[in-house]
Parts: sequence; C-alpha cells; structure tokens
Amino acid sequence: MSEKTTIYDIAKKLDISAATVSRALNKNPKISESTIKLVMETAEKMNYKQNRLALALKSGRSGMIGVIVPRVNTNFFGSTIRGIEEELHPNKYNVIICQTHEDENREIENINTLLDAQVDGIMISITNESKKNEKIIQRVLQKKVPLIFFDRKKNINGVSSVSIDDFNAGYIATQHLIDQGCTRIAHLCGDQALEIYENRFKGYKKALEDNGLEFNEDYVLRARSNQEDGATVTKKLLKLPNPPDAIFSASDFAALGAIKVIKKQGFKIPEDICVMGFGNEPFTKFMELSITTIDQSPLEMGKMAAKVFLEQIQNKEDVTIEKKIVLNPILHIRKSSSRIKE
Repeated sequence: MSEKTTIYDIAKKLDISAATVSRALNKNPKISESTIKLVMETAEKMNYKQNRLALALKSGRSGMIGVIVPRVNTNFFGSTIRGIEEELHPNKYNVIICQTHEDENREIENINTLLDAQVDGIMISITNESKKNEKIIQRVLQKKVPLIFFDRKKNINGVSSVSIDDFNAGYIATQHLIDQGCTRIAHLCGDQALEIYENRFKGYKKALEDNGLEFNEDYVLRARSNQEDGATVTKKLLKLPNPPDAIFSASDFAALGAIKVIKKQGFKIPEDICVMGFGNEPFTKFMELSITTIDQSPLEMGKMAAKVFLEQIQNKEDVTIEKKIVLNPILHIRKSSSRIKE
C-alpha cells in the first residue's frame, strides 16, 4: 500500500515551505491567489486528502453533522434526512447518518461515535426504548454540541426540537372517523413511553370525549410500526363481542396490516370498518384502496431542524439555545375511510 501524501510532499514538489502549503490549503488571505491555485492543483494531482479530525481540532469545526434515526427505509425518515441535507449542504456541512434499529444501546454507541468524530451537531429521532440515555445526552450538552430532536423527542432543558402537533393529529384523525358516522373507534397505538404516541392517544381520547362517545380500553391495543403487529392486534379486535367500526392506527404500516386482516375476514372497507393510518407513506396513496392518513411534513421537519442547528452554531456565546418548533399535521382523506364525501 502506498503512503498517503502529506503537506511536506507537496512542499517538496513545489519547493516552498510546509507552512505555506498549509495556509494555501486553508485559503489564508495572506497567501496569494496564484499560490493557492498552484497548491490546490498540485494537491489534487498528488491525491492529497486533508485530515478532517486534525482540521476539526485546529478550527473547532469539522463540517460534519450527525443524524440518528431508528431506520432509513421509510419515506418519513428518508424525506427528513433529505430536508436536513438540502438545508445544510449550501452551508458546507456533510451529513453522517446512523441507524439505531430501535436499540437503545446502539443509540448510545452512535452518539459516542459521533462525538468522537468531532461532529458540529447531532440531530436525533430517539428509539422506542430510550430509557437510559439521559447520561449520554448530558455528555453531549457538556461538550456544548448542539443537539436537536426531531419527531420523536424528549423535553430536556437546553435541547431544541422540531415535531408536529401529535395531540391535534390524533384529535383530527378521530374526529374525521366520527364525522363518517363511526362510534366504536379502535386505536392501534405506539409505545406511549414515547411522547409522540402518548399525545396521539390523548388526542384520540379527547375527540371521543368531546363527541360524547364512551372510551373503551378494549379498543386500544399497542402495535409497532409494521404490518405484522397491525394484523395481529386487528384479529383480536375483530373477535370482540362488539368489534369496532373504525380503526385509527398511529402507523401507516400497522394500518396496512389491519386492512389485510379486515378484508380477509370478509368485512368491507369503509362500509363495515373505516381505517386510517399515520405518516402518509407513499404506498397509502397508490393502493387500489387508498389509505386515509396524517402527513407529518417530513421534508419541512428536516429543513427546520437544520435551520435550528445553523442558528445555534452561529451563536458562539450559547449553542444550547432552546427552540420548540411544532408543525401542523395535515389530514389526507382517501378511500379507506370515505363513507361521506367531504
């Protein structure tokens, strides 16, 4: 394996000092444009790569941002990452993407790795677990690295967040089903240890209360964001003595699992049972039986998270400025719940 090119190799090639090469590579205003151009061209020909870690230690900035998500294979997180990159790239920042796969230990490992890599900031959507990560979050704050939660979040002093109004989302989703004439509305909820799922449940419950409908604990079942869980809990709901006439799922994927079971057991959608999801995944629009859902505006969420970071990093006196940005949910009414045209 050939040795890496150093600034000393470039200096020897051009017969100038290593200090001059270093200044030229960093575009020091004391170095002439012609010398900078010559050094840059020579560095490229010699395949010279600057040491990012060394640059970070010297300048206090690495030009890298860490983004941690539960998984990247969903439209929501993919679109959020896209929004972050679109906002940060013009500002000369590169994004490092990490996945937790809903594993809290992996989440802690990801944060430690990003801190060791001298990232300038961390944006994170926490795992379903996230019960023992207070210590690592405090490490981030102690290092004065901007930390921004998006979508899944915790309320921690000094930490900004960008999310949608999940309470209102749960409310308008349930209200829509009530407006279709549904009175026995089930809720496939996520892990309520996470604030977003807790708030969606509270919105669901409040809408029932405001419309004089009785809350039935048998109609509330936890389902992870996948088809398998959606199918499993829906089978339980349909076995009840008085099964629901509507299902509001906190996940599009669980809603899809519910739809498959409902149709397999001979029920008609939406005539017998209305179904609505959450997330506005692309498949919800393109299915023959399109799924009513809530749009979380992931692209805008990503852009806003990036803007919060840029604002914090520019404030040299205090990078722990706390901002709580709440976006409005958007209801998309489709075939799976449309008994009445609105």
